[in-house]
Amino acid sequence: MTPLVHQRCLLHSDREAIARCPSCRQFFCRECVTEHHGRQLCAGCLRRLTVAPPVRTWRFGPWLIPFHLLAGIGLTWLAFYFLGWILLQTPTEWHEGLAAESVLVGP
Repeated sequence: MTPLVHQRCLLHSDREAIARCPSCRQFFCRECVTEHHGRQLCAGCLRRLTVAPPVRTWRFGPWLIPFHLLAGIGLTWLAFYFLGWILLQTPTEWHEGLAAESVLVGP
């Protein structure tokens, strides 16, 4: 391999190379490289590192909205149903406040 002194920029053949991109292993001039996290990278490798990966969309997403709505309504109905059932199981004295009165005052 020839030393860096004799290398030319991959994109500008008339310019002397000053750095070698650690990702693609090609030589580049000052205008073609930039520093990124302490490394000299070429524009192509920098673009690949900084471009966000494409967002995956789930094709069943629209079908889940009505399901979540119905599930929420069903769970709310169950919660109120069991709350009413528990209140029906409590003695009548409790609802009228007589249970607490008999404990505090005595029989």
